[in-house]
Formats: sequence, C-alpha cells, structure tokens
Amino acid sequence: MTSASEDSKTSAILSSAFQAFATYGFRKTSMDDIAKGAGMSRPAVYLHFKNKEAIVRELTQFYYGEKTALVAEALSGDGTLPQLLEQAIQVQSRGMAEILASPHGLEMLDATKSMSTDIIQDGEAELTRLYADWLRREDAAGRAHLPVGPDEAAKTITASLKGIKMTASTAEEYEQSVSQLAALLGAALEVR
Repeated sequence: MTSASEDSKTSAILSSAFQAFATYGFRKTSMDDIAKGAGMSRPAVYLHFKNKEAIVRELTQFYYGEKTALVAEALSGDGTLPQLLEQAIQVQSRGMAEILASPHGLEMLDATKSMSTDIIQDGEAELTRLYADWLRREDAAGRAHLPVGPDEAAKTITASLKGIKMTASTAEEYEQSVSQLAALLGAALEVR
C-alpha cells in the first residue's frame, strides 16, 4: 500500500512529465526536466520510475483508468441514448485536443503507442466492453436500434474514436470530428 505522500510525488512526476513531453517532446525531455518540474531531485524521480519509458507507461495507465471511469459514469447518467453517447464520447475524448495542439503531440502519441501497446489494448478493450454492456442494456429496454450486435457497435465506436485521434492533424479538426461522430452514431442508434 502506498502512502498519500508517495501518491502525491507520483502525481507530481506524472504531471511534470506530461508538461515536459508537450513542451520539449519525448526524445528531448530529460529526467532532469521532469525532476525540476516535479520539484524533486533526479535521483528521487528514479526512486519512483526506472526511466522515461516507465513514466509513459504509467501516464498511459492513468489515462485509461480515468477515461474508463468517466465513460462508465457518463453512460450511467440520465438522458436519451444520443445524449448519453455524446457525453461518453466527449469525456473519453477530453484532453486529446490539448495533446494534438502541442507542437510535440504526434510524437507523444507515437511514443505512447510504441511503449504501451499492451496497456492501450487493455484500455481500449475495457472501453469497448463498457459501450457494449450499455448498448445491450439500452437494446433490452427498447431504447436502442442496433443494426449490428452490441459488441460490434461498441467496437465501431472505439475504433472510430481511435481513428480520429490518429488521423486528425489539428486540435480543431479532432474536436469537430468527435462531435460529428457522436451526433451521427447517436442518431443512427436511437429508436425511431
């Protein structure tokens, strides 16, 4: 079990690393940059993380943990199917525009993808499961029109969001595409 002090140090390191990666890029960020931003010494950072790659993996794990909780909360709220889906997609997408707006955003995404493939696969699978379970409940309650099964519809949702993230060249394009996707899928799945 970790103490609150250790948790706050880890949070400071992760926050500093994210800011440093956004400012300098993954390759040019040093452990000294991360330590300075966290208000710690470099050896103290090494007590928490072996290297920058370990920090990226922890950032990725944190990202998916946070997104999973936010999507689950959004899908369990009140509203119509299109409203709930839009809320879930918006909370899942929150923060990505910031990354894409960074001069080193694409480098950050590439580094994350190459160092955290297993975490990304598990995180995407969990998000897909959340959407599938929700669609299954909505379908059973007669509130969803599913032209395909809930598992396939959920895979389409998460794959589409992932595709937008990988192909958007600007933060504005990303936000616009996410909004369009939410509206399109909500309209397509709503019972008429």
